[in-house]
Amino acid sequence: MTDTALLYVACADRAEAERIAETVLTERLAACVNVLASCRSFYRWNGTVERGEEVPVLFKTTPMLARRLRDRIAALHSYDLPVIETWPVAAGERVAAWIADETG
Repeated sequence: MTDTALLYVACADRAEAERIAETVLTERLAACVNVLASCRSFYRWNGTVERGEEVPVLFKTTPMLARRLRDRIAALHSYDLPVIETWPVAAGERVAAWIADETG
């Protein structure tokens, strides 16, 4: 198994998710982006409980590019405080090589 990075972020809608996905793929910051089905999110914001529809997105990249990708997603995102989580992931060697090739 080889280390890769997976970033998770919720977007305001599918259009935003797809716009961010296209941008980071074009810029070679991610090798793959999975735009998932919309979900219902519940969260505390400014002292109150909020709820709304969001679109979760997964980005696959190398550990070395994870911070740059996170910063780029934040710059493209519409939220005042986008929550962008980075998870280390053990992927098969062929998958890790593909991610490295597509982001290199």
